[in-house]
Amino acid sequence: MGLFERYLTIWVALGIAAGVALGLVLPDFFQAVAGLELAQVNLVVAVFIWVMIYPMMIQIDWAAIKDVGKKPQGLLLTLTVNWLIKPFTMAALGVLFFQYLFAPWVDPQSASEYIAGMILLGVAPCTAMVFVWSQLVKGDANYTLVQVSVNDLVMVVAFAPIAAFLLGVTNVTVPWETLVLSTVLYVVLPLAAGMATRHLLARRSPLAVGALVAKLKPWSIVGLIATVVLLFGFQAGTIVEKPA
Repeated sequence: MGLFERYLTIWVALGIAAGVALGLVLPDFFQAVAGLELAQVNLVVAVFIWVMIYPMMIQIDWAAIKDVGKKPQGLLLTLTVNWLIKPFTMAALGVLFFQYLFAPWVDPQSASEYIAGMILLGVAPCTAMVFVWSQLVKGDANYTLVQVSVNDLVMVVAFAPIAAFLLGVTNVTVPWETLVLSTVLYVVLPLAAGMATRHLLARRSPLAVGALVAKLKPWSIVGLIATVVLLFGFQAGTIVEKPA
């Protein structure tokens, strides 16, 4: 692992601190950036997330999906946990903590927002970290690629309906425009762009994909830290006023 990956926790912590500090010093700037949204999806954050995940999408080899049948157990386990267990347990934990255990300290409106956030996190498997964890445990890179590819295909069709169902069950208003736009913006379009780029590069040279990913890696890091800075800059005032 490189210097950045090895000390990722430190860089994220510094990004959080920088975001809060800049949010306090430049509140008008962050308020203006926060206002650049469509259906409650911030467009500036969307750009940085694209910068962050695009290199990973290029690495996904869709031709590898044909090898799914060779080791079905691991894939079935992954899909079962990701789509039949995790979203529902996250929703249950959200209700347990924010409607009962934390009820004396969290107002109903904030509790509803926290529950919605936990549900959305539960329905969104993290593609990037799968590659990192696989590398850390010296896993089968090709099989990891198959799992990620299949899981991302499932996410395209399953994210919005499962999130909408769980938000409805927990009496949270279903923001259909936000769910659909988020699915298209953060999953469908990056996947399509990655597939198109990989196809064009593969026709040019077998080494072209790796070369482009290596060039884009620093920008992926910039996208990650910039996203952290922005998100904490948006909430700087609230974090300082209510640190608990």
